[in-house]
Amino acid sequence: MGFTNSPLVAYTKLSPNHSGLRTHKIDRITPHCVVGQCTAEGLGDWFYRTATQASSNYGIDKNGRVGMYVEEKNRSWCTSSNANDQRAITIECASDKVEPYIMYELVYAKLIDLCTDICRRNGKKKLLWLGDKEKSLSYEPKDDEMLITVHRWFANKSCPGNWLYARLGELAEKVTAQLGGADEVLPSGMQAREFQKMTEAQVIDKVGALFTADQKKSGILASVSMAQFILESGYGKSELAQGANNCFGMKKSLSGNTWGGSTWDGVSIYIKKTQEQNADGSYVTITADFRRYGCVEDSIADHSAYLLGAKNGSKLRYAGLKGCTDYKKAVQIIKDGGYATSLTYVAKLCSIIERWKLTKYDVQDSGSSDVVVKYYRVRKNWKDATSQLGAYTVLDNAKAMAEKHSGYTVYDWNGKAVYGAEVDGGNDSDMEFSNVDCPFMVKVDIDDLNIRKGAGTNTAKTGRYTGKGVFTIIQVKSGSGSTLGWGKLKSGAGWISLDYCVRIN
Repeated sequence: MGFTNSPLVAYTKLSPNHSGLRTHKIDRITPHCVVGQCTAEGLGDWFYRTATQASSNYGIDKNGRVGMYVEEKNRSWCTSSNANDQRAITIECASDKVEPYIMYELVYAKLIDLCTDICRRNGKKKLLWLGDKEKSLSYEPKDDEMLITVHRWFANKSCPGNWLYARLGELAEKVTAQLGGADEVLPSGMQAREFQKMTEAQVIDKVGALFTADQKKSGILASVSMAQFILESGYGKSELAQGANNCFGMKKSLSGNTWGGSTWDGVSIYIKKTQEQNADGSYVTITADFRRYGCVEDSIADHSAYLLGAKNGSKLRYAGLKGCTDYKKAVQIIKDGGYATSLTYVAKLCSIIERWKLTKYDVQDSGSSDVVVKYYRVRKNWKDATSQLGAYTVLDNAKAMAEKHSGYTVYDWNGKAVYGAEVDGGNDSDMEFSNVDCPFMVKVDIDDLNIRKGAGTNTAKTGRYTGKGVFTIIQVKSGSGSTLGWGKLKSGAGWISLDYCVRIN
């Protein structure tokens, strides 16, 4: 058996606590929680002590740095199971000290990268999470498969903690997608990560039509829902919004309520700490399960469905909200119903509405609206309405649908072809970016800019990142998920979104 070690390692301190060469090929990965927000050096010092009588192959510290403590060729002492450790790469991840042992998002992101690297170097194309102890331990992975196991199956422990345990299915999917073992599943709607580099005004302009459309369905003032979105999610940039498309702080369970029309899948959660305010004004920090949504639209719809259907006993918790045309009254109804514990919640929402003049997005009593919701339609041709695949308020989503179906075109609300077959004859032309002179150089100031195999988020990731630096772009094309277009790297590594680049020549 040939063994290698990960190139992602930033620090090495080999522990004497191991059993020497493995007696089984590597076909498992076992992630653990450290039970402490450690550094790579601190974890290395701990494992280096013979008195510790424990070790792991790798560790990911609180800053996302990878440490190596036992080479992959050797069996670490990590999961209380000789049989598991003989065949598993073990990874300790920095975490909080108490259940659910929350990990920083950059730790989780690095875990995805490290698992992808481990699988790739060991000839695996799929990472599996079966979610059941008996099924997993009786399963013999195929030659191209790697299986996730957990410490709690072999000892009376919570490890890796409920925070990571709830994400293991997602971890397996993301790693498998990066390995090319499965088609990447594209999100069907707007993703909160699109807001990350937008100004506050740009975010409001981006989501305005979504809230107007929601009011037409729910009867809840768009201005009020938008103000809640801004306050609860920090213009869509909060950890909960970015990590779970949860823009309203919607917990898994809300006062024991269930309601009709929920767009949450009932399973996906995001665990994080949050502060609750007591009646006396003091705060208490709790750890809570929050809902994870597939897109921003689902978050908006579920929020409205809750406000319309939640009950306090036999009575509607927010009675009178539907159809209320006075935003001040509507906000008070929401506060009185117990939506938020903040004593200044009403004042904050009203201030946001007035600052941004959000009432311009409200549907008027007459049934008209100050804002016309404009849809992009995906059809074979404008006159053939029966061929329509969908109508979208977001152009990028319409483009993504057209790209999946050969011969289809995106039309605006006036019937003008703006993207697809009728615009470019069905080929992947440079469209509005055709006047860009290539080659040119760009500067990237982030570490995790994904490199993709093609121009668009509908193409697979290569599993590599640019890192910070200066790069030469030799071709530019339009594509889903980018406003400024996609640039082809001179190195041949693939395509990057120009939204995250600064042109320097």
